[in-house]
Amino acid sequence: MITSASTTTAAVSDLSASLPTNHLASDQRLRVVFAGTPEFAAISLESLISQQDVLNIDIVAVYTQPDRKAGRGQKLSASAVKQVALHHDVTVEQPATFKKSSVEGMAARQTLRTYQPDVMIVAAYGLILPIGVLTTPTHGCLNIHGSLLPRWRGAAPIHRALLAGDDETGITIMQMDKGLDTGDMLYKVSCPIEAEDTASSLHDKLATLGATAITTVLKDLSHYQAQATAQDDTQANYAEKLIKTEGEIDWTQPAATIERQIRGLTPWPGAYTFLDGQRVKILSALPVNTTQQTDKPAGTVVSVGRKAILVACGKETTQKSASTLAITNLQFAGGKPMTAEQVCHGNQLNDGDQLTAESK
Repeated sequence: MITSASTTTAAVSDLSASLPTNHLASDQRLRVVFAGTPEFAAISLESLISQQDVLNIDIVAVYTQPDRKAGRGQKLSASAVKQVALHHDVTVEQPATFKKSSVEGMAARQTLRTYQPDVMIVAAYGLILPIGVLTTPTHGCLNIHGSLLPRWRGAAPIHRALLAGDDETGITIMQMDKGLDTGDMLYKVSCPIEAEDTASSLHDKLATLGATAITTVLKDLSHYQAQATAQDDTQANYAEKLIKTEGEIDWTQPAATIERQIRGLTPWPGAYTFLDGQRVKILSALPVNTTQQTDKPAGTVVSVGRKAILVACGKETTQKSASTLAITNLQFAGGKPMTAEQVCHGNQLNDGDQLTAESK
């Protein structure tokens, strides 16, 4: 069964069953390899490093994506995980691939074997791990996934949960197999999605929750692996990778849908619209009042007020008239973020202006 706030029983998958079930001697420390790249993973790594003695583990190596060019100067930048590892003098490996078909991939596999890992912890690593890598550690590879599997398998579970209007999400510690987030679940913990949550705020909550969850599992790894639960594939859906054009607002959509779009795509790629051919980024909006209706065409600025800018949107399911979105912060192209009050005083937006879904 999964250990969580609620428990259920299911079969253990073939990969989990093939892993050793023997308990380590109490004085034998687990040799841990950590693999991750962004801040979400760095939070867990920092937590594990600080608790090595308590957890009876040794983090023998950290794997992360190769340094990437970033910023206006396009200088090579180390990942958040690499920065944490270097700060604590942990060995860093940055292979570009683990594929058997390449010399580099085979070399990366051999290097991993030299660390003799008992378990590999993976969090938003960004590289596909072939079965030959998944079975290298004695106890396999554990993934810290930012959703309540099997809902939102894939690359962008935090954003997709917000965009879909989910009431809750959470963390799943999963025994990795060759599928995309299809492995057996060892531990699940839920997190409510608040009305004001953005992808950024929810990311931070789940990153902290993930660090706690993986610590819980490592305290008694054999127990959690023995109680692993198979996912119900019939309940699965996929969190596809975000693309920049998803930020473009379609004002014919209901206000509630657009409000979720703004929160779900903050900070990247951001929700945006166009005014007289110039892009305007919508930074935040008030919770939608579904009783606020208008007969104006979608995208029309109904009123520019000091507290909010009301824009006509599509009809809600239960309404006969169009709904309105209350925008509180926005940013004009080439300008700084502005509050509704600043926009009101600056006369950059007027009642009756038309916001469009694309540049014209």
